[in-house]
Amino acid sequence: MTKRQPIVGGSERADANGHGREDQRESTRDRRADDKSVTGLERRRGPGRRLSDFSKSAEEGDLTQEQFLFVIAIDAFKRANNVWYPTWTDVLEVVRLLGYRKTMPSEIELRNAEDWREPPDAPSNVRTDRQHERDRNAREEAA
Repeated sequence: MTKRQPIVGGSERADANGHGREDQRESTRDRRADDKSVTGLERRRGPGRRLSDFSKSAEEGDLTQEQFLFVIAIDAFKRANNVWYPTWTDVLEVVRLLGYRKTMPSEIELRNAEDWREPPDAPSNVRTDRQHERDRNAREEAA
């Protein structure tokens, strides 16, 4: 039986039994440093980088009027549709039904998507004519 020789030097280190293993700290590099694309969506904080008042207030539980309306609308959607986890399409539907429209140029850089705008009075286009009629009838009955 041959005795294993400990491996030393380079990126290899010997463990307590003399067997070679890769030192994780030396071989692991931060892949984020390689990504040179800056989108404007980065929220990582480091020294000297603070949360915006918009994010800070929400994390501390003090929602702005806009944030509160969004949370209530999503909750109402989940209850009305018996859904615990809405899809991104569901979230976009709620956002459009709240009245949001894409009227300004993007403040973020996205490589694979074209920026676009629409008129502020554009319809939401998330409901069918039948749904609009049903909603209108329900509102009339409630009044």
